[in-house]
Amino acid sequence: MAVTVETLAKLERRITLLIPATELNSEIETRLKKLSRTVKADGFRPGKVPMSVVAQRYGYSVQSEVMNDKLGQAFSDATGQAQLRVAGLPTVTQKDESPEGQLAFDATFEVYPEVQLGDLSAVEVDRISSEVTEAAIDRTVDILRKQRRTFAQRPAVDGAAESDRVTIDFEGKIDGEPFEGGKAEAFQFLIGEGQMLEQFDKAVRGMKVGENKTFPLQFPADYHGKDVAGKEADFLVTMKKIEAQHLPDLDESFIKSLGIADGSNDGLRADVRKNLEREVKFRVLARNKAAAMEALVKVAELDVPKALIDSELERLVAGAREDLKQRGVKDADKAPIPSEVFQPQAERRVRLGLVVAELVKINNLRARPEQLQAHIEELSQSYEKPAEVMRWYLSDRQRMAEVEAVVIETNVTQHVLGLVKINDKALPFDELMTA
Repeated sequence: MAVTVETLAKLERRITLLIPATELNSEIETRLKKLSRTVKADGFRPGKVPMSVVAQRYGYSVQSEVMNDKLGQAFSDATGQAQLRVAGLPTVTQKDESPEGQLAFDATFEVYPEVQLGDLSAVEVDRISSEVTEAAIDRTVDILRKQRRTFAQRPAVDGAAESDRVTIDFEGKIDGEPFEGGKAEAFQFLIGEGQMLEQFDKAVRGMKVGENKTFPLQFPADYHGKDVAGKEADFLVTMKKIEAQHLPDLDESFIKSLGIADGSNDGLRADVRKNLEREVKFRVLARNKAAAMEALVKVAELDVPKALIDSELERLVAGAREDLKQRGVKDADKAPIPSEVFQPQAERRVRLGLVVAELVKINNLRARPEQLQAHIEELSQSYEKPAEVMRWYLSDRQRMAEVEAVVIETNVTQHVLGLVKINDKALPFDELMTA
């Protein structure tokens, strides 16, 4: 029997599903008989419960189960026959009138859109590049030394200076009143490393152990603590302890402790360069990928199924709740998270996904086995035991699916960049790393 498809809107369709009543009742009876073999009821031995009792207890749930199965199969058969690509789940409602001996239902749903890929040749895209400098290597080596630094107490006559670790008591007041988070005892921080607001940091410099100091502090308007943002507070600080930092010498022993077998400075710098170049490569690729995707979406024309947007919104809200849980937020499952906040992001993700899928299909940009292998090998090189990391990826289908998605995105990026007008732009290392 031919399937009649009604077009309700650009992507919305409706079809009628017919379920023979005899077929439905037969399947319900079959399942109830099967259930009666194992069901238990007071006063009856297992397998001896009368069908009337089984039907009374389980008839409604079995009927619902059978109905859902029959509708699902009928919908699948009908959309398959009509060669429709269904986006999301259908809404099914029973019709008021049905042909004799049958139950009729309307199934309303959306279909995937036709994607029109526009001309990329006139689109301009900035393709960035960046290089690892000697200065960047120097700073990284300094960071490695700071990660292993020690502290020793300064003489009492010395004032606190740059890079010292200080221990203080402090109390802040706004208009003479204490505020939440404005008081602490035996509080430690490092001077000059951005751990405190700059005004606070400067005020503590030069103080000696046992000294008290009062000073005003203006909280920035965009301060994370909304109760004090933009307000001025008066702080009383008491210096309890001052410790000077000691960086380890850049000698053979220290370098070997970092895993550099020959213990040489050249070996350390070469290893640092290799790791930084790997990080630069991934960041450059991410920036260029984002630019390519933006260009791709800009020239594509399509209608976006609401069902897919709604599904993406659910994922984004669920991700936000999970993030709150990771941050230790109480009752994160009940936190009010309005889905409309994610509406633009959800729509863009769905739109981009549909466009990328079309481009991949037309130009055969799927991930090849050798590309997957190469990507996993590259990822594993930043770990101490690369072979174990590779096995970790290869042994899990979900992880491999994630790798495949990344490789496909890279293929799409290269394809797009080969079609657009490229503006090559060299980005300083520091700017790339802080973006």
